[in-house]
Amino acid sequence: MSRLGDLMRKLRGKPRRQGSGAMPTVRYATSPLLASRTPPWRVKFLIGAIGLGFAVLIGRAAWIQIVHNDFYLQQGASRYERRIELQANRGRILDRNGEMLASSVPAPSLWAIPKDMDASTNELRALAKLLGMPLVDLQKRLASSPNFVWLRRKVDDSVAEKVAELKIKGVYELRESKRQYPEGEAAAHIVGFTNIEDEGQEGIELAYQKQLSGRDGARHVIKDRLGRVVESVGDLVPAEDGQAIRLSIDAKIQFYAYQRIRDAVALHKAKAGSVVVLDAVTGEVLALANVPSYTPDDRRNLTGAQLRNRALTDTFEPGSTMKPIVVSLALETRRVTPETIISTAPGKLTIDGSTISDSHPHGDLTVEQVIQKSSNVGTAKMAMQMQPREMWEMFTSVGLGQKPQIGFPGVVTGRLRPYKSWRRIEQVTMSYGYGLSASLFQLAHAYTIFASDGELIPISLLKREGPGDDRDPARKVAKATSDDSERPVLAFKTAFRPGAASSSVADAAPVGSDELVPVRGTRVISPETARAVRKMLNLVCGPGGTAPKAQTQGYSVGGKTGTAHKVEGKGYAGNKYRAWFVGIAPISKPRIVVAVMVDEPGNGVYFGGDVAAPVFSQVVQQTLARLGVLPDMEVQPKIISTEPAEVESF
Repeated sequence: MSRLGDLMRKLRGKPRRQGSGAMPTVRYATSPLLASRTPPWRVKFLIGAIGLGFAVLIGRAAWIQIVHNDFYLQQGASRYERRIELQANRGRILDRNGEMLASSVPAPSLWAIPKDMDASTNELRALAKLLGMPLVDLQKRLASSPNFVWLRRKVDDSVAEKVAELKIKGVYELRESKRQYPEGEAAAHIVGFTNIEDEGQEGIELAYQKQLSGRDGARHVIKDRLGRVVESVGDLVPAEDGQAIRLSIDAKIQFYAYQRIRDAVALHKAKAGSVVVLDAVTGEVLALANVPSYTPDDRRNLTGAQLRNRALTDTFEPGSTMKPIVVSLALETRRVTPETIISTAPGKLTIDGSTISDSHPHGDLTVEQVIQKSSNVGTAKMAMQMQPREMWEMFTSVGLGQKPQIGFPGVVTGRLRPYKSWRRIEQVTMSYGYGLSASLFQLAHAYTIFASDGELIPISLLKREGPGDDRDPARKVAKATSDDSERPVLAFKTAFRPGAASSSVADAAPVGSDELVPVRGTRVISPETARAVRKMLNLVCGPGGTAPKAQTQGYSVGGKTGTAHKVEGKGYAGNKYRAWFVGIAPISKPRIVVAVMVDEPGNGVYFGGDVAAPVFSQVVQQTLARLGVLPDMEVQPKIISTEPAEVESF
């Protein structure tokens, strides 16, 4: 203040009073400093700067609140608005009769906020025991995050109740849904399973994931600081539950087939086994079972061997089951008739330095007997009359070397090399099932040409609802090929026509039930040829055949045994075999095709007629009774138990 006073006194020309505390007066009007004029540009600059500042603020406000307000609205809404997921219910999987194969049920999931927990070591030990994990693992899980950890998802209600009784602070329960599989291991390879997030991982659960999962909905709400819902905002998006999938599988037939193949694997100390049951009229898969299997509800110790759907994913050399297909080609091209005599003596045949042999010399055999006795030499001599292209076309026409079109994950194509690369000996060995590979499912499908009067019918894992239902891909194929003039046929000429006057029951044409929905397939052979081969297959199951144990009380049956050494490295294992049987029943009016395979029987018995044929007999008996098929009144075979089967050549 003193400096300001001195300055003012100087301006007024008066000295400062010593010791005076009075505030001096200032005459602003006469101040030379204040009297000086401000430059006009300075005023304009200040006004312009202030105006520019306001313009920037207004522009920024408009940008934030009008033009680019999404981010800030989102940030604001995140403080109070929440999106609640409305979970869709996963669709059910049903068998053909509506019985449950897979469904979703409520299940409690346990979670925790570790920073809120105040549990003693004894309490944690009790919790770990209920959760089925070591205490160390539980402690590691709790230490992984302070805010949220899953303790165990989708546990049993009893476990959740016992955990709640511990009353541990910071441990909570959330209701979710989990899949339940009533048929267990019997239908595991068909139905499959889902993961912890309810996403299909195997089987039908994976194949129809989109249809089964549906679409989740959402609900937007405003919550207060305590997490309570204040009001709903926006539109409610309802959840769309997944569709129910109805399979062609019959749960009862599936369970019985699984039991029989499981018992056979145990009896013969085998490595594995499979069985396939097809409806020869509708093309539906009635059963498909594998051993070993697994329980879909409990997969903690699941191995790759249990998971494999062997009927669809494992390929093998089909052995003697190929002989009826080769014979049907020979009949169709008029190279032989069922009564044609073929000399198989002396039971051996050398081709290009390689020797083909029968199990023992048979001498002269008719074509029917070649199938009945399973003669390699007789089949080879018929194959040598054919061109490689003819055999290749026949094999491909029955589905070999092609992936089955059933909409199921993991199906394989098998192996069938182009005919141009075949050597003479390879063509011959393929005629009795060596040098090519196929799955059990492909073999069962191929034999539908004999059951359906020469047509390869489309196969479906879904129940066929009616002739007008085009949702089934297999039905679309059948509809597209319903006109005889447009159906694809083989290149070779159809010539063989057995006498129509034959009164054999085995020659009778199959007639489907009025309640069934027959499907049309692709013609491969003539109806007459198919009936002639069915008669031969019936001889295989009778006296002097390789599979008398395939006979079924009250029903006429027919089929073909197969036995082959397993491929090991670059050659064949000397003491490892696969045994199978593919057959049809009833022969008079074919309704089902059943294929059975037993892998590596280990008790010294390995022929298909001894290992696989009894399983076929048991499955046929139960299946036909389940389908309401009346026993053959004209053919009532007697089960042969004392007479030994013809030793199969392989």
